[in-house]
Amino acid sequence: MTAVPETSDVKHLIGGDWRPASDGATFETRDPHDDSLLGNVARGTAADGADAITAAREAFDEGPWPRMSPKERAKILHAVADKVDEHREELSLLETRDGGKGINQAQHAEIPRVAHNLRFFADYVAMAANEAYPDGDLLSYTLYPPAGVVSAISPWNAPLMLATWKIAPALAFGNTTVLKPAPQTPLTANRFAQLALEAGLPEGVLNVVHGFGGEAVAGPLTSDPRVDRITFTGSSATGVRILQAAAPNHTPVSAEMGGKSANIVFADADLDVAVPMSIRAIFGGNGQVCLSGSRLLVQNSIMGEFLDRFTDEAKKLTVGDPKDPANFVGPLIEQKHLEKVHSYVELAESEGGKILTGGSRLTDDARAKGFYYPPTVIAGLTNDSRTAREEIFGPVETVLGFDTEDEALRIANDSPYGLAGILFTDNLNRAHRMAARWKAGTVWINTFFERDLRLPFGGEGSSGLGREGGQYSREFFTEPRAVTIRLRS
Repeated sequence: MTAVPETSDVKHLIGGDWRPASDGATFETRDPHDDSLLGNVARGTAADGADAITAAREAFDEGPWPRMSPKERAKILHAVADKVDEHREELSLLETRDGGKGINQAQHAEIPRVAHNLRFFADYVAMAANEAYPDGDLLSYTLYPPAGVVSAISPWNAPLMLATWKIAPALAFGNTTVLKPAPQTPLTANRFAQLALEAGLPEGVLNVVHGFGGEAVAGPLTSDPRVDRITFTGSSATGVRILQAAAPNHTPVSAEMGGKSANIVFADADLDVAVPMSIRAIFGGNGQVCLSGSRLLVQNSIMGEFLDRFTDEAKKLTVGDPKDPANFVGPLIEQKHLEKVHSYVELAESEGGKILTGGSRLTDDARAKGFYYPPTVIAGLTNDSRTAREEIFGPVETVLGFDTEDEALRIANDSPYGLAGILFTDNLNRAHRMAARWKAGTVWINTFFERDLRLPFGGEGSSGLGREGGQYSREFFTEPRAVTIRLRS
């Protein structure tokens, strides 16, 4: 295994300065594998948040970044991506220790995606086409100037990947940014900010403040009138509070929130594809994935065969230290979250569910100090049960049956959430029919978690507001401006 990084102190980055909290307060970040101390982190105050906005505002109003050409900004963002690639092993290990992310997933998927986010948007902005409409002696065209200061609030389940999903387009389009990473996972945001400065990103363009929500550091980031855009990923309840805080200033918000996505398997599906993909769709990322297929709908004619194969595969998954590449499932993020996940399993039993595997915390010697919960499969519920309707955000799958295509689609759409859908079928007509009628921001057919960054990403209903990706990010992170000129003959 790679050497473990030393425990360190984490400070805010504000306008190029590394600062403690204004009142000197700190909080701890711990390894969910064994609850060991990883670092002491500046616990941001409202004053810290306001100072970060001031730094970002000055960098936008007076600094060079918004006035650079897209190619000039792209050169710097590619340099930052180069730094990420050079430090991939270090960043992966930080992600694994801070959040329990499996080292394979961190090193071969999420940290490479960090660099890809930066490169994609750097190149997209430099090559994006603008509209022009000649009409006789009138010429009309569109400009896309940057919006200004962006507050980016990112979650703990894919910390640096989702932070850069926000930072990369915001910076590429010429904005300045204040990032508030989740308090559970501050380490990779801190290291990324260091690398960005080393790569030549001007001071004040990226600011990072650590801490908690409410009236503390997140307060100004969502309610200060000097903020021009807010991009958020997290729970639906927190998203609602952010929308309420932003409303008095009419600040546009892009919010990607919770999910309870249906994963539908028809009798004509290739089970050699559907079973392993369905395993990945719920147990990958330790089950802490908003896009996960946490409502597994199986056509009743194949329920027995599919459920046997699916449960057998779930039992084979190795659960343990995420630094060991042999383990597929690591620890949950913290004790409080483990208790929440287990409470839903207990609820499922009270609702008439049958636990086919898993269902209790792992407390043997190797995992006693960590927050380990095994892959859990629950059958015998209906879509009306709370366990099948509410987001658990853990390695817990609820399995429901259906007979017809219409019934499957009705169950899938009978949810307050609408983030994603997964479908396994060899019927091309059915695939197109269902994708057109599914109330979900993304529909995967015979695959899972594939992303083309040009496509819109976001959710319907309680899963979010707005879309990002490609041209959709341009619309959000800029202020499109119409220009019309009458030409002299």
